[in-house]
Amino acid sequence: MEISKAELASAAAAAQSAHPQELRGAEILIKSLQAEGVKYVWGYPGGAVLHIYDAFYKQDTIQHVLVRHEQAAVHAADGYARATGDVGVALVTSGPGVTNAVTGIATAYMDSIPMVIVTGQVPTHAIGLDAFQECDTVGITRPIVKHNFLVKDVRSLAEVMRKAFHIARSGRPGPVVVDIPKDVSFNKTAWTGYPDRVEMRSYKPAHKGHGGQIRKALQLLLAAKRPYVYTGGGVILGNATAELRELVDMLGYPCTNTLMGLGAYPASSARFLGMLGMHGTIEANNAMQNCDVLLAVGARFDDRVIGNPKHFAQNERKIIHIDVDPSSISKRVKVDIPIVGDVKEVLAELIAMVKESAAKPDAQALGAWWSTIEDWRKRDCLRYDRKNKDVIKPQYVVETLSNMTRGVDTYITSDVGQHQMWAAQYYKFDEPRRWINSGGLGTMGVGIPYAMGIKLAKPDSEVYCITGEGSVQMCIQELSTCLQYKTPIKVVSLNNRYLGMVRQWQELDYEGRYSHSYMDALPDFVKLAEAYGHVGMLIEHPRDVEPALREARKLKDRTVFMDFRTDPTENVFPMVQAGKGITEMLLGSEDL
Repeated sequence: MEISKAELASAAAAAQSAHPQELRGAEILIKSLQAEGVKYVWGYPGGAVLHIYDAFYKQDTIQHVLVRHEQAAVHAADGYARATGDVGVALVTSGPGVTNAVTGIATAYMDSIPMVIVTGQVPTHAIGLDAFQECDTVGITRPIVKHNFLVKDVRSLAEVMRKAFHIARSGRPGPVVVDIPKDVSFNKTAWTGYPDRVEMRSYKPAHKGHGGQIRKALQLLLAAKRPYVYTGGGVILGNATAELRELVDMLGYPCTNTLMGLGAYPASSARFLGMLGMHGTIEANNAMQNCDVLLAVGARFDDRVIGNPKHFAQNERKIIHIDVDPSSISKRVKVDIPIVGDVKEVLAELIAMVKESAAKPDAQALGAWWSTIEDWRKRDCLRYDRKNKDVIKPQYVVETLSNMTRGVDTYITSDVGQHQMWAAQYYKFDEPRRWINSGGLGTMGVGIPYAMGIKLAKPDSEVYCITGEGSVQMCIQELSTCLQYKTPIKVVSLNNRYLGMVRQWQELDYEGRYSHSYMDALPDFVKLAEAYGHVGMLIEHPRDVEPALREARKLKDRTVFMDFRTDPTENVFPMVQAGKGITEMLLGSEDL
């Protein structure tokens, strides 16, 4: 009688349970990562994680990427997570390894990025004794993680890893730290398999929104005279882009994205009013202030978006707020209809109700609202001196790159400063997860690590890091990692010889006292790029901008560092100064 495959599998499983394999903690960690489908881990070895690195040496399904600094390990894993939607994984040693990683963890936490950071710890018997390279990882990271674990028993390691990934990716995503003492990674225990499910009594994130609240939202939306759809990073993180686009197009309402939400709705659409907020467009900010019904989806009304809350509250409007995180609702702005749930599911239910409803939007009122918006749009608040032939305008570099890569699968990372805002304003993002930047924490130095993390995940896509000569030096050593792991990114450095955003504020708010915002001793970036084994280009004239970008694109298998010498006096406009309302914008030097 022939034995079926199912019977063979059942017999093998029974044999395994009868005589479970003895594995070290480090091997269990690897098996856990494999079970979660992890493809890449970015890290840096040290004494407390040597057993883990030994286990990595014995497997070949997960690629470990050796960075040059632990901060970059977390940033690279973060960039990977943002671009793919998968959980990013980083591995660092104890003590300074952890503290070097803190900036990356806080960056991911502020932007709700799903990550698991595995940290080494001194042996359990030495914890609290000020052992070599010891620090209180749990205490240090508690304010900047969604959750953290200290694993004191190897028998609980697989279950902890299962919980860590579940917490990181579910609900409002975020980073989770798993701190593993060296003896736990060395000790053996019976391996009975990776848990196939997880039960956490105290953690039950909402998925489905309240039907009654969604119906109320529908009634408000369809009765609106001046409706507006305001969306943030939650739409992208919740993979709700298709639903958002269907709803906006079905209703014909104007839409705006925050800095973190760019690409959720296509920038090329006439219904898109541009980014809103501190450096948002006139039409986006005025619509936010003057709408009568506001649908907020996956956004949190932060200070860079609405400016002064008292100014925002001057105009009466009804607010519908959809978010997976109940703590984000009515946190800064009181809302009328809160809906807690997965944004994708809530929007899908709202779309179904719109289709079933006999009521339709007021076409006449909507037409008048669009007419008002078009009047604001005619002011062309993003204009700049495009005819300048003497000095490179930074906006022109970004605009040229945007036009050149239209229709090409392209990812843009940025560091933080003026170049970040120009990238957000002038690059037209039509797809989600193509704009990768640090919004909440505003971390300089993320651009190159983000880009190299994305390039590993998306080898056939074009990946550009738009940066400045200040930010880029914070993690420039990762150009070495790019060479070793063959991640040919393109660095677009808008070099104005200043810490540009600091200089701009000093010009506007400190009467031009440029305190420590000028770079007196910059390296030769072309030679530096070449020293790291890459291609360096110096671009000093507007006529050379497009040829340089074209040449860089042709060098598909090389990392190219483009040093664009840009106008050092250029400021980012529009701009809402601190303490002002979002319609109290400076539009250019004429307003100073």
